[in-house]
Amino acid sequence: MNELLPLVVIGVFGAVIGSFLNVCIYRLPIGKSVVWPASSCPACARELSWYENIPVLSFLALGGRCRTCRAKISVRYPLVEAATGILFAAAYWYYGPSILLVSRLLFVCALIVLFAIDLEHHLLPNAITVPGSVAGLLFSLVTEPGWLSALIGLLAGGGVLWAIAEAYRRLRHEEGMGMGDVKMLAMVGAFLGWQLTLVTLMLASFAGSIVGLGMIALHRGSMKFALPFGTFLAMGAVLAATIGPALLEWYLRFW
Repeated sequence: MNELLPLVVIGVFGAVIGSFLNVCIYRLPIGKSVVWPASSCPACARELSWYENIPVLSFLALGGRCRTCRAKISVRYPLVEAATGILFAAAYWYYGPSILLVSRLLFVCALIVLFAIDLEHHLLPNAITVPGSVAGLLFSLVTEPGWLSALIGLLAGGGVLWAIAEAYRRLRHEEGMGMGDVKMLAMVGAFLGWQLTLVTLMLASFAGSIVGLGMIALHRGSMKFALPFGTFLAMGAVLAATIGPALLEWYLRFW
Protein backbone atom coordinates (compact mmCIF):
# COMPACT_ATOMS: atom_id res chain seq x y z
CA MET A 1 0.00 0.00 0.00
CA ASN A 2 2.86 2.38 0.85
CA GLU A 3 4.38 1.75 -2.59
CA LEU A 4 1.05 2.18 -4.38
CA LEU A 5 0.05 5.49 -2.76
CA PRO A 6 2.72 7.65 -4.49
CA LEU A 7 1.70 6.18 -7.85
CA VAL A 8 -1.95 7.03 -7.20
CA VAL A 9 -1.08 10.56 -6.09
CA ILE A 10 1.17 11.25 -9.09
CA GLY A 11 -1.46 9.67 -11.36
CA VAL A 12 -4.20 11.97 -10.04
CA PHE A 13 -1.85 14.94 -10.36
CA GLY A 14 -1.14 13.88 -13.94
CA ALA A 15 -4.86 13.76 -14.73
CA VAL A 16 -5.22 17.32 -13.43
CA ILE A 17 -2.32 18.39 -15.65
CA GLY A 18 -4.05 16.54 -18.49
CA SER A 19 -7.04 18.85 -18.03
CA PHE A 20 -4.75 21.82 -18.71
CA LEU A 21 -3.22 20.01 -21.67
CA ASN A 22 -6.72 19.75 -23.13
CA VAL A 23 -6.95 23.55 -22.94
CA CYS A 24 -3.66 23.81 -24.84
CA ILE A 25 -4.80 21.27 -27.44
CA TYR A 26 -8.02 23.19 -28.07
CA ARG A 27 -6.72 26.77 -27.93
CA LEU A 28 -3.23 26.74 -29.46
CA PRO A 29 -4.38 25.87 -33.02
CA ILE A 30 -6.88 28.76 -32.98
CA GLY A 31 -4.45 31.26 -31.48
CA LYS A 32 -6.20 31.74 -28.12
CA SER A 33 -4.52 32.24 -24.75
CA VAL A 34 -4.19 29.05 -22.70
CA VAL A 35 -4.50 30.90 -19.37
CA TRP A 36 -7.41 33.27 -19.97
CA PRO A 37 -10.39 33.22 -20.08
CA ALA A 38 -11.56 30.34 -17.88
CA SER A 39 -12.71 27.08 -19.48
CA SER A 40 -16.11 27.25 -21.12
CA CYS A 41 -18.38 25.15 -23.30
CA PRO A 42 -17.27 25.49 -26.96
CA ALA A 43 -20.91 25.37 -28.08
CA CYS A 44 -22.74 27.79 -25.74
CA ALA A 45 -19.70 29.60 -24.25
CA ARG A 46 -20.95 29.16 -20.66
CA GLU A 47 -18.08 29.25 -18.15
CA LEU A 48 -17.64 25.86 -16.52
CA SER A 49 -18.07 25.37 -12.79
CA TRP A 50 -15.26 23.77 -10.78
CA TYR A 51 -17.14 20.48 -10.48
CA GLU A 52 -17.38 20.29 -14.27
CA ASN A 53 -13.58 20.35 -14.51
CA ILE A 54 -12.83 17.25 -12.45
CA PRO A 55 -10.68 15.06 -14.74
CA VAL A 56 -12.51 12.07 -16.28
CA LEU A 57 -15.18 11.99 -13.54
CA SER A 58 -16.96 15.14 -14.73
CA PHE A 59 -17.20 13.75 -18.26
CA LEU A 60 -18.74 10.53 -16.94
CA ALA A 61 -21.12 12.32 -14.56
CA LEU A 62 -22.34 14.64 -17.34
CA GLY A 63 -22.78 11.77 -19.77
CA GLY A 64 -20.40 13.41 -22.21
CA ARG A 65 -22.65 16.46 -22.73
CA CYS A 66 -22.73 20.11 -21.66
CA ARG A 67 -24.94 20.61 -18.59
CA THR A 68 -26.64 23.64 -20.20
CA CYS A 69 -26.93 23.21 -23.96
CA ARG A 70 -26.45 19.40 -24.04
CA ALA A 71 -23.86 19.65 -26.80
CA LYS A 72 -21.56 16.65 -27.01
CA ILE A 73 -18.19 16.88 -25.28
CA SER A 74 -15.35 15.37 -27.27
CA VAL A 75 -14.11 12.04 -25.90
CA ARG A 76 -10.63 13.47 -26.36
CA TYR A 77 -10.97 15.28 -23.03
CA PRO A 78 -11.19 12.23 -20.73
CA LEU A 79 -8.77 10.27 -22.93
CA VAL A 80 -6.07 12.95 -22.62
CA GLU A 81 -6.67 13.26 -18.87
CA ALA A 82 -6.53 9.51 -18.33
CA ALA A 83 -3.48 9.06 -20.58
CA THR A 84 -1.61 11.85 -18.82
CA GLY A 85 -2.38 10.35 -15.42
CA ILE A 86 -1.22 6.90 -16.53
CA LEU A 87 1.97 8.24 -18.11
CA PHE A 88 2.79 10.32 -15.02
CA ALA A 89 2.38 7.29 -12.76
CA ALA A 90 4.41 5.11 -15.16
CA ALA A 91 7.18 7.71 -15.32
CA TYR A 92 7.35 7.90 -11.51
CA TRP A 93 7.57 4.11 -11.30
CA TYR A 94 10.22 3.95 -14.04
CA TYR A 95 12.48 6.90 -13.13
CA GLY A 96 11.79 7.41 -9.42
CA PRO A 97 11.86 10.84 -7.72
CA SER A 98 14.65 12.73 -9.48
CA ILE A 99 15.45 15.68 -11.71
CA LEU A 100 15.26 13.26 -14.64
CA LEU A 101 11.65 12.52 -13.66
CA VAL A 102 10.78 16.24 -13.81
CA SER A 103 12.43 16.45 -17.23
CA ARG A 104 10.53 13.43 -18.53
CA LEU A 105 7.19 14.67 -17.18
CA LEU A 106 7.60 18.01 -18.92
CA PHE A 107 8.66 16.15 -22.06
CA VAL A 108 5.65 13.85 -22.03
CA CYS A 109 3.30 16.84 -21.56
CA ALA A 110 4.74 18.44 -24.69
CA LEU A 111 4.43 15.16 -26.59
CA ILE A 112 0.77 14.69 -25.61
CA VAL A 113 -0.14 18.17 -26.82
CA LEU A 114 1.78 17.74 -30.08
CA PHE A 115 0.31 14.25 -30.62
CA ALA A 116 -3.27 15.47 -30.31
CA ILE A 117 -2.91 18.71 -32.25
CA ASP A 118 -1.08 17.10 -35.15
CA LEU A 119 -3.59 14.26 -35.28
CA GLU A 120 -6.50 16.69 -35.56
CA HIS A 121 -5.01 19.70 -37.35
CA HIS A 122 -1.75 18.50 -38.99
CA LEU A 123 -0.05 21.27 -37.04
CA LEU A 124 2.89 21.34 -34.60
CA PRO A 125 2.85 24.73 -32.81
CA ASN A 126 6.12 26.62 -32.29
CA ALA A 127 4.74 27.53 -28.85
CA ILE A 128 5.51 23.94 -27.80
CA THR A 129 8.48 22.83 -29.92
CA VAL A 130 10.71 25.91 -29.53
CA PRO A 131 10.43 26.39 -25.73
CA GLY A 132 10.57 22.59 -25.45
CA SER A 133 13.93 22.51 -27.19
CA VAL A 134 15.28 25.16 -24.81
CA ALA A 135 13.93 23.29 -21.78
CA GLY A 136 15.50 20.05 -22.98
CA LEU A 137 18.90 21.69 -23.32
CA LEU A 138 18.64 23.29 -19.87
CA PHE A 139 17.71 19.98 -18.22
CA SER A 140 20.63 18.30 -20.02
CA LEU A 141 23.01 20.48 -18.00
CA VAL A 142 22.04 18.64 -14.80
CA THR A 143 20.72 15.26 -15.91
CA GLU A 144 20.60 12.77 -18.80
CA PRO A 145 21.54 12.77 -21.63
CA GLY A 146 24.18 15.43 -20.90
CA TRP A 147 24.56 18.74 -22.69
CA LEU A 148 26.78 17.49 -25.54
CA SER A 149 24.50 14.60 -26.51
CA ALA A 150 21.48 16.91 -26.19
CA LEU A 151 23.05 19.56 -28.40
CA ILE A 152 24.03 16.98 -31.02
CA GLY A 153 20.54 15.50 -30.77
CA LEU A 154 18.92 18.87 -31.32
CA LEU A 155 21.09 19.70 -34.34
CA ALA A 156 21.06 16.20 -35.82
CA GLY A 157 17.35 15.59 -35.14
CA GLY A 158 16.28 18.79 -36.81
CA GLY A 159 18.96 18.50 -39.47
CA VAL A 160 18.06 14.97 -40.57
CA LEU A 161 14.38 15.76 -41.13
CA TRP A 162 15.22 19.08 -42.76
CA ALA A 163 17.57 17.30 -45.20
CA ILE A 164 14.89 14.70 -46.00
CA ALA A 165 12.25 17.38 -46.53
CA GLU A 166 14.58 19.48 -48.68
CA ALA A 167 15.63 16.49 -50.81
CA TYR A 168 11.97 15.54 -51.35
CA ARG A 169 11.10 19.10 -52.31
CA ARG A 170 13.92 19.30 -54.83
CA LEU A 171 13.18 15.90 -56.37
CA ARG A 172 9.38 16.09 -56.44
CA HIS A 173 8.95 19.90 -56.55
CA GLU A 174 6.40 19.76 -53.73
CA GLU A 175 6.38 19.86 -49.95
CA GLY A 176 6.59 16.43 -48.33
CA MET A 177 7.16 17.41 -44.72
CA GLY A 178 6.53 20.55 -42.71
CA MET A 179 9.04 22.46 -40.62
CA GLY A 180 6.96 21.58 -37.57
CA ASP A 181 8.21 18.00 -37.79
CA VAL A 182 11.79 19.29 -38.04
CA LYS A 183 11.40 21.42 -34.91
CA MET A 184 9.67 18.62 -33.04
CA LEU A 185 12.47 16.14 -33.68
CA ALA A 186 14.96 18.82 -32.64
CA MET A 187 13.06 19.07 -29.33
CA VAL A 188 13.17 15.29 -28.97
CA GLY A 189 16.92 15.44 -29.52
CA ALA A 190 17.33 18.07 -26.81
CA PHE A 191 15.53 15.89 -24.27
CA LEU A 192 16.76 12.42 -25.26
CA GLY A 193 20.16 12.94 -26.90
CA TRP A 194 21.24 11.95 -30.39
CA GLN A 195 21.19 8.17 -29.96
CA LEU A 196 17.61 7.92 -28.71
CA THR A 197 16.58 10.53 -31.28
CA LEU A 198 17.62 8.08 -34.00
CA VAL A 199 15.60 5.38 -32.23
CA THR A 200 12.62 7.76 -32.14
CA LEU A 201 12.91 8.45 -35.85
CA MET A 202 13.15 4.75 -36.71
CA LEU A 203 10.14 3.84 -34.56
CA ALA A 204 8.07 6.73 -35.93
CA SER A 205 8.98 5.90 -39.54
CA PHE A 206 8.15 2.23 -39.02
CA ALA A 207 4.78 3.02 -37.41
CA GLY A 208 3.95 5.61 -40.06
CA SER A 209 4.79 3.16 -42.84
CA ILE A 210 2.58 0.45 -41.33
CA VAL A 211 -0.36 2.83 -40.91
CA GLY A 212 0.13 4.32 -44.37
CA LEU A 213 0.26 0.92 -46.07
CA GLY A 214 -2.77 -0.19 -44.08
CA MET A 215 -4.77 2.82 -45.24
CA ILE A 216 -3.77 2.17 -48.83
CA ALA A 217 -4.78 -1.49 -48.51
CA LEU A 218 -8.15 -0.43 -47.10
CA HIS A 219 -8.54 2.18 -49.87
CA ARG A 220 -8.59 4.97 -47.27
CA GLY A 221 -5.62 6.84 -48.74
CA SER A 222 -2.94 6.95 -51.41
CA MET A 223 0.83 7.26 -51.61
CA LYS A 224 0.38 11.05 -51.39
CA PHE A 225 -1.90 10.92 -48.34
CA ALA A 226 -0.50 13.28 -45.67
CA LEU A 227 0.01 11.40 -42.41
CA PRO A 228 0.43 13.40 -39.17
CA PHE A 229 4.08 12.43 -38.71
CA GLY A 230 4.31 14.41 -35.47
CA THR A 231 1.81 11.99 -33.95
CA PHE A 232 4.12 9.08 -34.78
CA LEU A 233 7.15 11.00 -33.53
CA ALA A 234 5.38 11.49 -30.18
CA MET A 235 4.70 7.78 -29.84
CA GLY A 236 8.23 6.93 -30.93
CA ALA A 237 9.72 9.37 -28.42
CA VAL A 238 7.76 7.89 -25.50
CA LEU A 239 9.00 4.41 -26.41
CA ALA A 240 12.55 5.64 -26.99
CA ALA A 241 12.62 7.32 -23.56
CA THR A 242 11.78 4.01 -21.88
CA ILE A 243 12.70 0.94 -23.93
CA GLY A 244 14.96 2.85 -26.33
CA PRO A 245 18.27 1.96 -24.60
CA ALA A 246 17.37 -1.74 -24.64
CA LEU A 247 16.38 -1.55 -28.32
CA LEU A 248 19.62 0.23 -29.15
CA GLU A 249 21.68 -2.36 -27.28
CA TRP A 250 19.84 -5.18 -29.04
CA TYR A 251 20.42 -3.60 -32.43
CA LEU A 252 24.12 -2.99 -31.85
CA ARG A 253 24.65 -6.67 -31.08
CA PHE A 254 24.31 -7.35 -34.79
CA TRP A 255 27.32 -5.18 -35.58
